[in-house]
Amino acid sequence: MFSLKDKVALVTGASQGIGRATALALAEAGAKVCVAARSADKLASLVSEIESAGGAALAVQMDVADAAQVKARFQQVLAKFGRLDILVNNAAITRDTLALRMKLEDWDTVLRTNLTGAHLCIQQALGAMLKQRSGRIINLSSVVAQTGNAGQANYVASKAGLIGLTRAIAVEIASRDITVNAVAPGFIATPMTDVLSQDIKDKMKNMIPLGRLGTDRDVAAAIIFLASDEASYITGQVLEVNGGLHMG
Repeated sequence: MFSLKDKVALVTGASQGIGRATALALAEAGAKVCVAARSADKLASLVSEIESAGGAALAVQMDVADAAQVKARFQQVLAKFGRLDILVNNAAITRDTLALRMKLEDWDTVLRTNLTGAHLCIQQALGAMLKQRSGRIINLSSVVAQTGNAGQANYVASKAGLIGLTRAIAVEIASRDITVNAVAPGFIATPMTDVLSQDIKDKMKNMIPLGRLGTDRDVAAAIIFLASDEASYITGQVLEVNGGLHMG
């Protein structure tokens, strides 16, 4: 079940947190994994870990907000492996502040990375997937796209936009046996939440019916399922991984 043997996957934002856990899980499932992020040092460490476990990996330093970089790095991946079966759009940033005070630059930067970046990567992936007549595209949204969150209007808009993008692309390419889905994590223990005080973390836990923060492996497991053959009849959907925080 859920074997990805001989599949080629690309994960953006793979240097830490959910992206890193996803890359490791893809490799464990048998995929050849291309890990992309802006930090070359962290990518090198990740590739080393995958290869030490017997897997195959390639590091591609890439800013998803730069269209020229995205095109060049996808060409590099295809030159190396000859195909692309799985794209995980995980790269994201935050620039939090109340909407009244939000600078246009902070709005544009977050939307450019989180939403436009995913669009640029999908465009590049589709060329290979359409020729193959197969593929899996998985976009990382967020529970806040469904609930809203004060002080994150730009981030929430970008993550809600990913859900719309997921469904639009799913309809466009379904006839080629390419599925497009989103995963919406809730409160997950990652480097982004490590900086929060214990009091805030306890309040977060109290809001979650399962009584704990999620782990990056919880999210990675959902991504592995959607990337697998067993999920071949699922497209245009949002898989919520939030411990019951939101039940939509």
